[in-house]
Amino acid sequence: MTRTTTSTTSIYARRIGVLASAAALASLTSLLTAPAAQAAPPAPLSAAAARSYLATVTPRPEGSTSGYSRSLFPHWSTVSGTCNTRETVLKRDGVGVVQDSACAAVSGSWYSEYDGATWTVASDLDIDHVVPLAEAWRSGAGTWTTAKRQQFANDLTRPQLIAVTDNVNQAKGDLDPGKWLPSRTAYRCTYARMWVDVKQYWALSMDSGEKAALDGVLAGC
Repeated sequence: MTRTTTSTTSIYARRIGVLASAAALASLTSLLTAPAAQAAPPAPLSAAAARSYLATVTPRPEGSTSGYSRSLFPHWSTVSGTCNTRETVLKRDGVGVVQDSACAAVSGSWYSEYDGATWTVASDLDIDHVVPLAEAWRSGAGTWTTAKRQQFANDLTRPQLIAVTDNVNQAKGDLDPGKWLPSRTAYRCTYARMWVDVKQYWALSMDSGEKAALDGVLAGC
């Protein structure tokens, strides 16, 4: 009986050891094959915080684009060395990005959150101003100094800049959420939070259609 018990215990111990080794191997394999974390802009305020802020907003008619010019929002500014804001965002938002001595992205992979496309050539991407420059002008930036507009156009601290498919960015143009939202519906909540975050920080106004669209998106977040 003693020998049988010892033998059985030994068999169980070996089985437990094998199972533990298998579990460890599976865990390691999972870590090695897991996709790389998706690079992204700074996290926007929460949906709850965005809804709370919107509740305090009194819509105002959108201003005029009279006098507007992109040159009044100087970009892309030098961030460090030879790297400007565009190249900094491409590095931040991409995976495996390699830059040359002039800081230009020569290889890498970029996932465009707006439409779900993946690109491996940097020229296929635009850096979108989430709140477009012309929209900002109509919402209050027209009264700012050029220095403040430059800060806005190169804002890396807020979720204002994001690398996306170039023709998607061009189709968006200067439209607000009442007229344009990302075709990838899974990103609309994040986009609305980004928009509200930027407008709140920069104290930019909202018109009624814009506010209603944001309310509608955030209600489902």
